[in-house]
Amino acid sequence: MSNNVSPLSDYVVLQPIQQEEVSVSGLVIPDSAKEKSQEGKVIAVGPGKINDSGNIEEIDLKVGDVVIYQKFAGTDYEDLIIVRASDVLARVSSTTKKKKA
Repeated sequence: MSNNVSPLSDYVVLQPIQQEEVSVSGLVIPDSAKEKSQEGKVIAVGPGKINDSGNIEEIDLKVGDVVIYQKFAGTDYEDLIIVRASDVLARVSSTTKKKKA
């Protein structure tokens, strides 16, 4: 993983969270058969977008947040994804995360 990526403007760098999926019969589903993850951990946050007044609109995310982002958003870079802050749909709290049975 590249730790030297610093996003500009209103971009956010995410580490996709890969969840191992197991079928009802106990078979592990390989990565090639799974859909791309839409959940990621925030690695870095840009300073924010400059609005029409010339002020920076800060991004309401911080490093370490776990978020859900739009399905086909962003640019892949090594094992990271870089998305606009507006492509982040929700923050996932540890108390609301689904537990696998």
